[in-house]
Amino acid sequence: MTQLINKQFRLAARPIGRPKKTDWEYREDAVPNLQDGELLVQAKFISLDPAMRGWMNDARSYIAPVEIGAVMRAGAVGKVIASRHTKFSEGMYVVGSLGVQSHAVSDGAGLMAVDPKLAPLSLYLGALGMPGMTAYFGLLDVGQPKEGETVVVSGAAGAVGSVVGQIARIKGCKVVGIAGGPEKCNMLTETLRFDAAIDYKSDDLRKSLKAACPNGIDVYFDNVGGDILDTVLTRINRSARIPICGAISQYNNTTPIKGPSNYLSLLINRARMEGFIVFDYAGRYKTAMQEIAGWIASGELTVKEHIVSGIETFPETLLMLFDGGNTGKLMIQVD
Repeated sequence: MTQLINKQFRLAARPIGRPKKTDWEYREDAVPNLQDGELLVQAKFISLDPAMRGWMNDARSYIAPVEIGAVMRAGAVGKVIASRHTKFSEGMYVVGSLGVQSHAVSDGAGLMAVDPKLAPLSLYLGALGMPGMTAYFGLLDVGQPKEGETVVVSGAAGAVGSVVGQIARIKGCKVVGIAGGPEKCNMLTETLRFDAAIDYKSDDLRKSLKAACPNGIDVYFDNVGGDILDTVLTRINRSARIPICGAISQYNNTTPIKGPSNYLSLLINRARMEGFIVFDYAGRYKTAMQEIAGWIASGELTVKEHIVSGIETFPETLLMLFDGGNTGKLMIQVD
């Protein structure tokens, strides 16, 4: 049998500011023989997510940092091509944290079997994966939107934001998305059926929010932090809810993270700003996946994906997240 070669990216250095190619080591190693209780997964798609930037930092967080020299952490979906595990057989497809590599040896922990006949494999990394779960629980559990309310989402053309806005629309809310560039804004209103879209790169955000949200903002789903969060705080209503999903505008800072100077608006409006981590809802993923899959099947929810071919492109493709280069869920197709 021909020896399989694993293409992989390992963390070589902790980035200072924006990650650069030398922060990674690309290696091609022979795939080791399986031990009892292990399985070998050939990756089909690798998920690229903003959270990966935080995992590179040696700092206290909700999950341990990636160690120097370790394969970069990432979600992936792939096919089991060999198994000495009692629960996973050859030919099955699985999704889980398999890393930025073409082949992953796993003990099965954290893996979930998926069926490519029910949905394309890539969906299990997007709308039916962590981004979809993040959008679903962050909006519905933390944001608690009510029919007729105004929901604003930043990073609205991304994997999470695009699903957040559509769920809010499905729930009967007025939806305003904030994104960068006319192409993305047109996609939000024409394809995803947002009520309005604001181009933060060219529009006056304060004036545009006032025009798009004349009755104020009831729920703001924040993916970016920084100046956009600060501006939105000037437009929130009494008892507004602000789920804090991420702050991608701050991830590559070499100076301290900028917090909101308008935070007293929370006090004046008796509003709530709450962070959340999607892993806390793991016990309810199946229910969320079933509901999202139903919306996709009925045409109520449209999936946007941005797929780049070749694992070798990983360092450059990852940076698309921070340059606004992707529309929808960003992932690498391994083969």
